[in-house]
Order: sequence, then C-alpha cells, then structure tokens
Amino acid sequence: MTTLFQPVRAGRYDLTNRVAMAPMTRSRARYDGTPGELAALYYGQRASVGLVITEGTQPSDDGQGYLSTPGIYTDAHVAGWKPVADAVHAQGSRLFIQLMHAGRMSHPDNTPHHRTPVAPSAVAPGAPMFTATGMQDIPVPRALSTAEVQATVADFRLAARRAIEAGADGVEIHGANGYLVHQFFAPNANTRSDRYGGDIANRVRFALEVAAAVADEIGADRTAIRLSPGSTAGGIAEGAEGPALYRHLVTALDKLGLAYLHLMDQGDETLLRDLRAAWQGTLVLNRPGRPREAIGADVASGLADVEAYGQMVLANPDFIARLQQDAPMNAPKHANYYGGTEVGYTDYPTLAEQA
Repeated sequence: MTTLFQPVRAGRYDLTNRVAMAPMTRSRARYDGTPGELAALYYGQRASVGLVITEGTQPSDDGQGYLSTPGIYTDAHVAGWKPVADAVHAQGSRLFIQLMHAGRMSHPDNTPHHRTPVAPSAVAPGAPMFTATGMQDIPVPRALSTAEVQATVADFRLAARRAIEAGADGVEIHGANGYLVHQFFAPNANTRSDRYGGDIANRVRFALEVAAAVADEIGADRTAIRLSPGSTAGGIAEGAEGPALYRHLVTALDKLGLAYLHLMDQGDETLLRDLRAAWQGTLVLNRPGRPREAIGADVASGLADVEAYGQMVLANPDFIARLQQDAPMNAPKHANYYGGTEVGYTDYPTLAEQA
C-alpha cells in the first residue's frame, strides 16, 4: 500500500514524501510586497513536507487583493524570496510559489497604485474587504479589454520567470477560490462577448493561455495549477455547466504535461474521480477539514498522489514527525492567521521543544 511517507515524482522533481503544505494567506509581507523578515523561518520550519506551496503571491500591482500580501515581479520581491527558497531547500523540500491574481476580490486601498480592481466583467462580488481603515464594500470592478487579458497572461509569464530567479522550484497558478482565473469560469462573473466569454471553451481559455505561457517560460515540469470545482468563494456561481467545464479544462490541461494538478475538494466525489481519470500526471488533493483519522486515505487508495494540508501544517511545523509518531497536534491560533508578529506564525512548538 502506498503511504504518505514514500517519495513521489512531481514534474522534474522527486519529493521526499507525499505531503504538501497548502497555500495559506498570512498577510505579513512588507508594504511593497517583499516577503516579511520572518517568511524564511516560517516556511523553513515547515519544510519536512515534500512540497511547500506558498501563500498567494500577486504577479502585478493589479493582482493584489489583500493587505500585506507578497508579490513576485520586482527585483525587491526576488531578493525577498531567495532566503525563503534557501530555507526550504536546506530541509530537503521543494518550493512552489503560488501565483494569485485576485481580480475583482480587491479594493483600491489595498493596492500600491490604488486603482479600481479588474475582472472579466464589471460585476461586483457582493462581498466586503478588509482594508487598513476597516471593512469596506468591494467596488464594481473594471472589465479587462481583450488586449488587457492578454497583457495579464504576460504578467503571469513574467512572475513565473521571476519566481525561478528567486530560487523557487516552480509555480502554482491559482485557478480557485473566487480569484481572477476562477472568475473567468463562472457565468455570473464573466459576461464577456469576446473569445474569453460565452461557452465553456471560451471561459477556460484564459486559464489555458496562462498555463501555456508559464509552461513555455519556465518549463511545463515546473508549472502547476490549483482548481476548486464547485467552490462559491467570492460570490462565484459556476452554474449547471460547472462539472462539464472542469472535465473539459482538466482534459486540456493534461495535454500540457504540467508538474501537478492541485484540486481543492468541494464534496462532489463523482466529479473528483472523473478528473482523476482525466489527469495522467501527479494529483495533489486538498480536502478542507479532513479528520486526523483520514490522513493518508486518498494516497493509499490511489485517488491522489499527494495530500495537501493547510491549518494542520500551519500549527505544526513538524507535521511529518507528528504523523509518524502518532503524536498530538497543536491547535491553530485563528486570531493570528492574518498579519501581526511571530505570534501564531513562527512560534508554534515542535515535539522536541514541548518535551
């Protein structure tokens, strides 16, 4: 039986085990988007997992959604990410920087240029956004022109190159959770009449163009993508065609030979198994809220090649040791998830420190 502690191939890399650290926003970057001074310690502490996927990292000024999130498109960003890559590699793990363009899930107060958020169409998500002055309604975004959509693809390409310059092993394109790539999938967020809107083939075009551009820039075997079929995050409604869209999309993505596909399960087991069958490469599966006793079940059954964990890795830097020793887990400090100091970030104790 395959276990979490066996190695596995992901693109050009051999991972030491089949556990990934899921991407989690921590909002501790500097104002200019450079990773904070504790970022290298934070990621290095958790690098006993085979694959470390970073928090969502914007590929451009337009891509920023939240306060104090990192970027990867300037020289300062590259310099800031290098110690993170070094810290992860020192522990024998691999680092993929997640490229996240927030699209309409943003507010002018949170971005360096203070411009209106951009999106597939001028449709607001109907949700508030935390800003430096408190919660504010997200404004109606500005619809990207066809030329601007193509320029955004180029932004992803540049960010991928800069990630490799920073020492990352690859990038994961964020196509989930209500952000820009996901917004193109949803009829209630994408009302375009050009080649990026309308039928399924058009609504997945942006995602496929981003994946192809990134793969061309840094290699398909260093390129990955995350999807969350059925997610309603950020006001997204995929509609009745949602499952068909993902079957079409994953079949097309499979032809690119990417390093891995990262799926965030939303409860549709039939669709999940269909996507597993359509995807010939490495599959990373994240099941939010998975109970301790179910850890390893998807790898053991062959449904997934790697299992991704968020909060449990956040709160347990020695997550692998705790699994191997069947040791208790630290509880996450929810009040310290976003922003702040080392509290709830780099101060979670290991088993050795507790002993």
